[in-house]
Parts: sequence; C-alpha cells; structure tokens
Amino acid sequence: MEINEAANVLSLLGLEGRLAIFRLLVRAGPRGVKAGDIAGALSSPPSTLTANLNVLSHAGLITRRRDGRMILYSANFGRMRELLAFLLADCCNGEPDICVPLMDVATRATCCASDAAEYEEMKS
Repeated sequence: MEINEAANVLSLLGLEGRLAIFRLLVRAGPRGVKAGDIAGALSSPPSTLTANLNVLSHAGLITRRRDGRMILYSANFGRMRELLAFLLADCCNGEPDICVPLMDVATRATCCASDAAEYEEMKS
C-alpha cells in the first residue's frame, strides 16, 4: 500500500459513523451482518447507512454478498491487513520495547484471516 492510498483509507475511516460500521463488521467476522442489523445496532438512518456502506465498499474496506434475499456486509480483512502492515512497516526503527506490544495486537488479529478462509471454504 502506498502512502496516498493509506491516507485516503484512513480519512474515510475518520468519520465516526464509518468507523463504527467498520468496527462492527470486524467484530462480526466473515459471516457478515445485514444492513438492517447494522442500522439497528448503530441507530443510523437508512440513507446515511447506505452512503457510508457505499463509501467503505468503494474503498475496499468492506464487501457485500447476497444470501438469498439478504445482503450481508463483511469487513475485508485482507484490506485491513494491508493498512495495518503499512502502518507497522517501519515500526519505531526496530525498537522492540515499543514494537512488540503492537505486533502482539496484530498477531492476535490474525485469527480473523484463518476464520475468513475457513468460512469461504465452507461456502464453496
């Protein structure tokens, strides 16, 4: 990820509503959440939710898929990893006392990657 792309993604997440949606979808994992459930959880008006979902989708931060008559939204964990990797790439010039706690957080988050892969295999 290049710096201008990272800056754009971070600016899109800089809006409270978008960040709340993204965090909710990250918590939900690869199974996703229906738009109505997102709106209910965040008390978001439908038009605002639709606009925020479109912006996040266009940025590649979330994906949507149809499940019967429902559309489910999920965090794009690959894109999230790209952003985190960019932010941590030159972490503190290798200072282990600063970087290790950050890397521990990132390592704990890798569970999502394996969960997402397993979920995609189950769907196939």
